[in-house]
Amino acid sequence: MREVMDELMQWWSAGETVGVGTVVGTWRSAPRQAGASMLVGPGGEAVGSVSGGCVEGAVYELSQEVVETGRPVLQRYGVSDDDAYAVGLTCGGILDVFVEKVSRETFPELGDVADDIAAGRPVAVVTVIEHPEPTWVGRRVVVHAEDEGDDDTSVLGSLGSGRADDAVRDDARGLLAQGRSAILTYGPDGERRGEGMRVFVAAHAPKPRMLVFGAIDFAAAVARVGGFLGYYVTVCDARPVFATKTRFPGADEVVVKWPHDYLQNEVDEGRIDSRTVIAVLTHDPKFDVPLLEVALRLPEVAYIGAMGSRRTHEDRLERLREAGLTDDELARMSSPIGLDLGARTPEETAVSIAAEIIALRWGGAGERLAATEGPIHHHHPAHDNPLGH
Repeated sequence: MREVMDELMQWWSAGETVGVGTVVGTWRSAPRQAGASMLVGPGGEAVGSVSGGCVEGAVYELSQEVVETGRPVLQRYGVSDDDAYAVGLTCGGILDVFVEKVSRETFPELGDVADDIAAGRPVAVVTVIEHPEPTWVGRRVVVHAEDEGDDDTSVLGSLGSGRADDAVRDDARGLLAQGRSAILTYGPDGERRGEGMRVFVAAHAPKPRMLVFGAIDFAAAVARVGGFLGYYVTVCDARPVFATKTRFPGADEVVVKWPHDYLQNEVDEGRIDSRTVIAVLTHDPKFDVPLLEVALRLPEVAYIGAMGSRRTHEDRLERLREAGLTDDELARMSSPIGLDLGARTPEETAVSIAAEIIALRWGGAGERLAATEGPIHHHHPAHDNPLGH
């Protein structure tokens, strides 16, 4: 929903009604991930995409029907053995799309959700997409991260029973902490071991972080690519003459501080999580060795890459071993950084670093697709949409 939020809020604020189709489940080579949304505006405008063009026409028509009837629909789009073109998904994937009518009356909390997303506050929208009792379908609750106050202050709306609200609140917070959207299955009244009710948890966590250490020209290119990929990018260097916002317009923030001190402080403040990627571009032992001592001992981050030649890499490994790091800890470091693309310029190098981050995230091998066989999109259990607990 983040991609189409501006247009959705314009119509919502004006009191208009919008048809919204959201991908809630994907299988095999589905072109979009869960959470991708398409809007059909009051004048018939189409905004966003649920499949990259494959089934938009069908979702468009269904959205208009749902706006007319007011009854939300969960629709599956996949490949027919008789005619792959009959349903549009010639790629071989399967999509579950939930289509609903959104207005001030049906979704009064949307304004608060939009404010939370804009401010970077974690928020999850939990929607019933399947239930034995049709009147439950489309009900939703908005769940915020747990705070020190009463839990009721951080949950808006209700699915229809306290038991169901309590169950989805706890599970939604777990997904929110991971920054992951998913389908969850319960009994009709929220029973954890039951079946019959399925809900889609759309988790809107703050942007994942990219920490770029070393105020060099390569860092400027990496910062631009990181922003393009959706990261909140921080460039950090201890030298104030180089670490300036003017030199790094693509970064969200530029910090003048010793790299290892900055990283440790971010860890202590709880601002580093399993989605964080770290690019160490200093290739200077007095900066990168203390920094990597901290980074490689973190319990979990998505990526740690360090720039340098093969010779620099071997020297760095020796210094880190002397500092007490184990082989398992050293194995977490991608060094030399990036994939072998033959990159020479800072921009090309930034693409190779981004490619490695993407490959590690989704389980790709970094090979040319033309030289491989099998599915284009890799199965990655960490990003599945679970159908149960």
